Amino acid sequence: MLKSIIRSAVSAKNQSNLKNALIPATINIQSSNYASKTPKKKSVNSKQAQKSKKKNEINTKSDDNFVSDEVTISVEEESRSRHLAEDINNKALDVGPNGRPLFTKTETLSQLDRKDVCSYMSFDMEALNATLPEGLPSGMAKEFEESKRTALLIRQSFLDLRDNYRRIVDPPLQSSSDRKPRKQILLDGPVSSGKSIALAMLVHWAREEGWLVFYVPEGKSWTHGGFFYKNEQTDLWDTPLQATNILQDFLKYNESRLQQLPCHIFDAIPLGEGAGVGKRRGVDSMAIPEGFTLYDLIQTGISHTHASVGVLVRLREELSLVKDVPVLFAIDQYNSWYTFSEFEEAVTARSTNPIHANKIAKVSVYRPMTHNDMMVGAFSNSTAVGKLRRDLPDVPTDARVDFPRYGLDEAATVCHYYLRQRLIMREAFSEEKWKKIYYLANGNGSEMRWLAPLIR
Repeated sequence: MLKSIIRSAVSAKNQSNLKNALIPATINIQSSNYASKTPKKKSVNSKQAQKSKKKNEINTKSDDNFVSDEVTISVEEESRSRHLAEDINNKALDVGPNGRPLFTKTETLSQLDRKDVCSYMSFDMEALNATLPEGLPSGMAKEFEESKRTALLIRQSFLDLRDNYRRIVDPPLQSSSDRKPRKQILLDGPVSSGKSIALAMLVHWAREEGWLVFYVPEGKSWTHGGFFYKNEQTDLWDTPLQATNILQDFLKYNESRLQQLPCHIFDAIPLGEGAGVGKRRGVDSMAIPEGFTLYDLIQTGISHTHASVGVLVRLREELSLVKDVPVLFAIDQYNSWYTFSEFEEAVTARSTNPIHANKIAKVSVYRPMTHNDMMVGAFSNSTAVGKLRRDLPDVPTDARVDFPRYGLDEAATVCHYYLRQRLIMREAFSEEKWKKIYYLANGNGSEMRWLAPLIR
């Protein structure tokens, strides 16, 4: 983050200098071409000239300092990358708090247990992108970028979330002392507490187990951007281009599984407007033949933009009827479905009304948690939705779960990991200093990562 701030400052300075260099020349040319009289030269006294000279010297020195700092940071980053490459096989550095191993030897998320808590698990980036083709959460991508390693902290809060859904599918795993598992969970908590990362890890685990997962990493994208129109039949707003993209994303990882799952509903799919092409003349529905699979249904929505919204709505009903394999709906930025969208409806020639998310057809179908399907949503503070009331419509009263920020033990492991990844200088590292970071950030993961290099 510090690097990006300096880059922005350097860029702004260079653009400012460029403008200062070009604008006066343009003014002189215009005045010489169009002035009726030769402009008089303004007299400048010696004090003004000295003041102007000093100001220019200060600006020049400031520019030089910024450039110098930028070069220094670039050199430090290159040096850090080189040393990390040299240290990659040095197991003596993989030491956590109190001499515990910093990395777990467990190979899959399914095999993790309590002994792996407060340790890091390494991931192969290519395999991770293949398992989560819809996209990685921004917090996860930022962690990988700044730590220069694709590893994530194993937290007890994630294991609790995973085991909740595991017990639903495999009841014998549930002991008499365990709480009854919840099919619908809404992860709530303060900013940068790790909700989105935990949700993505849950999706990764479920797909490893062979589940069918409908994963939405950016719920806000369902209410922002793209073509939209009001469907007169449903009185809801359709977004055919977005619907097509959602269907394509769902197909990326689940294609082979969907080819094996038959459709159970054979009512005709209603047709709406296509993306920028309007309605089809004389045709208002599309038949679903016997023997259609879910793969065929989705391909229909992708191939025919007029049917994309209707197919996406029908897919929600079809997934509720799947019994051959566990189905999980995982929605990040779920709180963006409880506020106004980017879309606006024209009221008069000069005024518009914002359209609420629940008036968008696909949101109205996928938002409710008041059903018997397994569904987990996560609030995201990056959407700037603001604080929502405790009792939300379409959400069971006991569904909301507070997801905590780092505890002290987790923070100790995190700081030792950043020490291993050379975000913290080894000679400056101490228990007192990493605890200062923890208390200063109040357990906020992204702030701890930003503060770590400042330990001196």
